[in-house]
Amino acid sequence: MEHSSQLLKGVLDMCLLALIAEESSYGYEMASKLQDRGLELVSEGSIYPLLSRLQKRGYVDSHFVESPGGPPRKYYRIQPSGSERLQHWAGEWNRVSDGVGEILKGSNHV
Repeated sequence: MEHSSQLLKGVLDMCLLALIAEESSYGYEMASKLQDRGLELVSEGSIYPLLSRLQKRGYVDSHFVESPGGPPRKYYRIQPSGSERLQHWAGEWNRVSDGVGEILKGSNHV
């Protein structure tokens, strides 16, 4: 499990940008979506530093929306530079994952 979480850390920024590109979201909602899509190792608390870093880099911005049952929620939305970065990362990811897939096929472990 430790190794899985290390692999995951390398792609979480890209995954978060992809979720935000789909629609504006808040932290808990994104953590739930990641878990629903098979990334069970991701906790809500682990994504907030990543969201902060994405915001500092100008890839996303945020705004607060009133919540019917509690405090306002901080929603994140993608910015043009975030869309460009996501496109770049997705291209890199596809090249790397294709290469890894070919290597694994050759080792008869897939």
